[in-house]
Amino acid sequence: MTKEKENIKLEICPVETAINALAGKWKILILWYLRSETKRFNELQKLLPRTTQKMLIQKLRELEADGIVHREVYPVVPPKVEYSLTEYGETLKPLLKQLYLWGEIHKENGKK
Repeated sequence: MTKEKENIKLEICPVETAINALAGKWKILILWYLRSETKRFNELQKLLPRTTQKMLIQKLRELEADGIVHREVYPVVPPKVEYSLTEYGETLKPLLKQLYLWGEIHKENGKK
């Protein structure tokens, strides 16, 4: 393989980067519910009843590691943890709105 082909092969498409960061339905739904206000963990659990606690924690941690979600822990008993979008996460709001609008159109066309 030539050096030029190796360089092309190693380049990652920005769409692939975005998909890797937001993969799976839970991350997108978490972001959707955080788009307008801070939520406590239990609130997110109630909004996402088809996910497990373990999965929700995992996806929140991944979003936090990517700098998209901020986790705030308050030193109280019982523990209080809140999640919100970071400034970087806020940049996803237009994308989330477009996904919502497209979903409405898709639903109107008899799709799931």
